[in-house]
Amino acid sequence: MRNPVLIGVAGGSGSGKTTVARELFRQFQNDSVTMIEQDSYYKNQDHLKMEERQLTNYDHPFAFDNDLMLSHLQDLLKGKAIEKPIYDFKEHTRKKETLLIEPKDVIILEGMLILEDERIRGLMDIKVFVDTDADVRIVRRMLRDIEERGRSMESVVNQYLNVVRPMHLQFIEPTKRYADVIIPEGGYNRVALDLLSTKISNILLEKQQLANT
Repeated sequence: MRNPVLIGVAGGSGSGKTTVARELFRQFQNDSVTMIEQDSYYKNQDHLKMEERQLTNYDHPFAFDNDLMLSHLQDLLKGKAIEKPIYDFKEHTRKKETLLIEPKDVIILEGMLILEDERIRGLMDIKVFVDTDADVRIVRRMLRDIEERGRSMESVVNQYLNVVRPMHLQFIEPTKRYADVIIPEGGYNRVALDLLSTKISNILLEKQQLANT
């Protein structure tokens, strides 16, 4: 197996980073490709009461188990399979089950704070930041949290104003400076996606040529 390519796709909540990651996943499905979501690595909270779990600030770096995510990425890059955690947003903790992820040629890491940790950032071949206006992001987040996570509109708005927006300005927006590629408007920017996919293809080709020498 040739050395894997690790692509990080970051951006604010509702920016469209998941759409970008899934589009890249689709384009490289003929290569061996896997996708890792940072949301899977929220810390386990089954030792806390539900009332305490509900107070978690999911937009703060401390909410993530970056040590586990780093270890798993290092294993995948070495050609080892991992047991990826599964997070239950209704229960606010990890499920007992895990998901077996096999090593692949292309690893897409998606998440709002993946560029914040220098150790994880340093593993990436390509660092992408999806840059989308705040009004678009809050509408997308509202629709997702109401439809998929059973939240009320009032709770989503309150969380956005009191937590999401300040955390974005403090922790997410500053990581844009680490990006190799900034994609405005996310998955709707076909030109940027085509340029990025071409770059990934070239890196894969270079790695394959090196492996054959």
